[in-house]
Amino acid sequence: MDLTLVALVVVVALALLFDFTNGFHDAANSVSTVVATRALPAKAAVWFSAFFNFAAVFFVGTAVANTVAKTVHADVTGIAVVFAALFAAIVWNYSTWWVGMPSSSSHALIGGLVGAGLAAGGIDAISWPSVQKVVIAIVVSPLVAFAIAFLAMFLVAGLRKAFGMSDNAKPFKWLQLVSAGAVSFGHGANDAQKTMGVIAALLVGTGHLAAGKDGNVAVPLWVEFAAYAAIAAGTVWGGWKIIETMGLKITTLHASSGVAANIGAVSAIFGATGLGAPISTTHAAASSIAGAGVSSGMGINLRVVGEMVLAWIVTMPAAIMLSFMAFKMTQLPGILSWVFTGTAVLVVGGLIVWAMRRSMTAEDVEAEIPDENVLQIPVPVHPHLEGHGPAA
Repeated sequence: MDLTLVALVVVVALALLFDFTNGFHDAANSVSTVVATRALPAKAAVWFSAFFNFAAVFFVGTAVANTVAKTVHADVTGIAVVFAALFAAIVWNYSTWWVGMPSSSSHALIGGLVGAGLAAGGIDAISWPSVQKVVIAIVVSPLVAFAIAFLAMFLVAGLRKAFGMSDNAKPFKWLQLVSAGAVSFGHGANDAQKTMGVIAALLVGTGHLAAGKDGNVAVPLWVEFAAYAAIAAGTVWGGWKIIETMGLKITTLHASSGVAANIGAVSAIFGATGLGAPISTTHAAASSIAGAGVSSGMGINLRVVGEMVLAWIVTMPAAIMLSFMAFKMTQLPGILSWVFTGTAVLVVGGLIVWAMRRSMTAEDVEAEIPDENVLQIPVPVHPHLEGHGPAA
């Protein structure tokens, strides 16, 4: 048996597991607004989002995938490097999901690649222009998303006033669905490519795929479909704790402000995808929700926003340190590397299973949604019972 080939298959599976975590970790990017306003039932919302996540495979190229694939130079990228990067990103994703913190799966992955690359080959192993593009996006994308959502709220308020509609009028809920579908499409288009880039880099590093003269890689079709399928499956699973944070704890959303938030997120995500920049769709979506909340006059929960921004700042350094240590663990002499690495994987795997079995559900989130976001249906009352309400 070729142990190298077995290890390659295992690490590809690990990459798809990361993609699954990306799906449920970032499902809140589009699902949180439609769930918070009851534009769709919670369980239907994740299927709605997953459909558009996967649909992107038929329309989007691989520019983001190639940016990610070039983070670590091909002569350094090997099974141990990619394993360490994915291990760190998965640990960070599950940790932040467990506490309900919408951090960036993308930056956890990039940080993981940088940390493992540094451990394997030092500073020269990293393609710093690719990393620079990511760092710039960390700063720019939330600001762009916040500003566009803030301005979009004025447009939405103008429509509401012109047509005499309430904040939760049906037209706004329909517009929410359209814009949420676009956010989901953008999430799949940008984030699934990151896993594609990691797998492509691994295949190049192990000699199973060749890069062109410009360093770009023709990503195999099976990699594209596997990545999109994994992120869609993760979205269906939910990640309800983060949906609760983004939909109910940053600000109070109505259908009208939900539309504005989605417009901000769509603009930032599609712009970055077009430029081949692997931005955080979570940063864009959360910033858009905050922008809509401020502009609508509902305000924002500064404590939650502060914790969220802190998580954004810490994500890449934490992933760098985790992956650096994970790579060093794989380089221990003799059987020690197998013992320590295997133990770490089993412990983390056990904690993941334990956490997923005890996670928040769709029903838990729906129970927290304020009654004002429920479409009120008049109940006929018999004249003789007027003032007493319907019988229990």
